[in-house]
Amino acid sequence: MVTLKADALAALVRDIFAKAGCSAAEAERIGRYLVSANLTGHDSHGVVRVPRYVQWKKAGVVVADRAVRIVTETPVLAVVDGQHGFGQTVAPQAVAIGIRKCRENGLSMVALRNAGHIGRVGDWAEMAAADGLVSVHFVNASGSVLVAPFGGTERRLSTAPFVVGVPRPGQAPIILDFATSIVAEGKVLVASQGGKELPDNALIDRDGRMGTDPRLLYGDYTATGPRDHSKGKGAIRAFGEHKGSGLALMCELLGGSLTGMKATGEHGGGVSADRFRGNGMLSFYVDPKTLDPEAMFPDDVARYIAYFKSAKPAMPGSEVLIPGEPEQRTRAQRAREGVPLPDEIWASILATAREVGVDENRIQQAGA
Repeated sequence: MVTLKADALAALVRDIFAKAGCSAAEAERIGRYLVSANLTGHDSHGVVRVPRYVQWKKAGVVVADRAVRIVTETPVLAVVDGQHGFGQTVAPQAVAIGIRKCRENGLSMVALRNAGHIGRVGDWAEMAAADGLVSVHFVNASGSVLVAPFGGTERRLSTAPFVVGVPRPGQAPIILDFATSIVAEGKVLVASQGGKELPDNALIDRDGRMGTDPRLLYGDYTATGPRDHSKGKGAIRAFGEHKGSGLALMCELLGGSLTGMKATGEHGGGVSADRFRGNGMLSFYVDPKTLDPEAMFPDDVARYIAYFKSAKPAMPGSEVLIPGEPEQRTRAQRAREGVPLPDEIWASILATAREVGVDENRIQQAGA
């Protein structure tokens, strides 16, 4: 395990993507958002993604420095095409459109299609909350067939994230952000590279046997080599039995079918170096100031959160936490102490840096 200061890690990731052919602004943005995911404890959406992003860029399935294209719009909604740009570039553009329309009308909806991997979706809920807006996001990864539905053993769903953000004046927003599978695919990726082990029964094989070995999803692999879902015969399980499976289905239909991205299916295979088709995201934005002219909402949120957290803890010495609270604490701790990375993940990042031509002295400096 290595531990790196967040700024130094973000700077190395920036340099990797600059060498890979991204503009300085985009390279900086990718580094900042990936490290931000690590800071919050969402390592599955952090710098572990660097080698895969570079593979996608090299294969041409993700394109540098894209601007979203408006497909259709009204005063309150827009359908935007990310044109296969990096998610860290096109997703904030789509969110900015939603924020602007919501500010003008009190309510808005934006359908984003053909976005590169949009990373930690909570970032986009936080972006809306910083502007005082409530937001809800349904996401799919078209072609990323990874998850077995409740009652099945074969892959039929993506990990289909669902996110809600609620602003709180003067406090951190409440951010509910989770994959509708027991674990995000990135957590399987992290586990396969020496990181945190998977929860019991997170994976399932075609015969219905449950387990935690990442090879169920990826097949055989080497320590620093690529992970290819098409080589594995198992699947990730949906969380919460029929409830998580049902919510995942809705994320596919809304984040995939309704956005024009298409719901997950066999048209894409898996998320390997040349098969990623992109993310679709359907987002709703609400301005509480328009909906609630009496300004009851902020006070009642504060009241209810205090009531919620006042429940007696199930474990002595513990506490009841609200969504987003663990991430806030992890961010503060890792900002102080550094970002921990398993040796295999760090080695794969260094190998990618050398592959794209980052200066060796610069690489050594990053790990010093």
